[in-house]
Amino acid sequence: MADNRFGTVPMNSARQIAAHSGFVPVFQGPAHRYRADACDPLIKAVSSARLKFAALARGHYPGCRLGPDVLPGVSSIGHWDAQRQQEWGLPWHRNEGIEIGFLESGLVDFATDGREFTLHPGDVTVTRPWQLHRVGRPNVGPNRFHWLILDVGVRGPTHSWVWPKWLLLSQRELGQLQTHLQEVGQPARRATPEMRHCFQEISHAVERGGNAAHISRLAININDILLSLLEVFESDRSRAREFSAGSRQTVNAFLSELVDRPGRLAIPWSVDSMAAECGLKATQFVRYVKELTNQPPLHYLAQIRLEYAAILLREKAEMTITEIALACGFGSSQYFATMFRKTFGISPSQFRGTLHA
Repeated sequence: MADNRFGTVPMNSARQIAAHSGFVPVFQGPAHRYRADACDPLIKAVSSARLKFAALARGHYPGCRLGPDVLPGVSSIGHWDAQRQQEWGLPWHRNEGIEIGFLESGLVDFATDGREFTLHPGDVTVTRPWQLHRVGRPNVGPNRFHWLILDVGVRGPTHSWVWPKWLLLSQRELGQLQTHLQEVGQPARRATPEMRHCFQEISHAVERGGNAAHISRLAININDILLSLLEVFESDRSRAREFSAGSRQTVNAFLSELVDRPGRLAIPWSVDSMAAECGLKATQFVRYVKELTNQPPLHYLAQIRLEYAAILLREKAEMTITEIALACGFGSSQYFATMFRKTFGISPSQFRGTLHA
């Protein structure tokens, strides 16, 4: 039996699942009011013995009860183990706290902010307080999944985050972690070996009940997970800065090459093909070109082509206007003439005539 801080309900039983209070946290915004998820599909699945379940929880979450002074801020911590295909999933829902999930085995569909992912063993998910997300599409298959929901007191759009006092991270580290969590751009990523170990240690402590030694172990592992998560975020940011600097240099070199090797202007470039040449996605390429030239890529390309065309009109009297148009990458002499007049105010033939007048 667990000690009195958790009640005396055996782990992984239907009575354990039913033994949660009716209190449900609420987020109150100027135009929206959200209620935290009540985990009803999970409760029904455990009650019907479709999966194994072990959790420590408070409030409306299912699991053995956490006492008021035990790990305050932990709303729910535990795991489920589904040995076969399930007839349930967790539809779109919100939690009042930071939720960190870890998939130990199996495959699970996960979605948030309009993006869908298939989680693989060793993946970790992170959602910030009240962020809409979904687990399953619509159901989940065989898998073993761990989670931690940590309440930081957010109940409205102006509420500050309040971290539990038992966390060992410094105020600076917690501030950095909060910044990263508020800006989470990639909610699914690979867990570190330390995270995997911590979640496995947590599952052992949860299954064994609530004596002081197990509570201490839970606290240590939760701290280690948060610290590992901060290190992952910081590493991602560092790599992003390095990638950004390297990518900007690549784009700059590509644009310089178009000027230095005008023969490449005849290539029928598109934004996608230019981006692929730089090893970037189109959106990234467009952003870097805009930063470097203050123009969209195709506008800048047209400018270079027209400037080179003016050089050829001036220096290559033996070339026809059609030949110049094609050499500069324009599909036809008519389109070339239209663009040239728009830029220089006169037609290519008039431009050439003024040079020899």
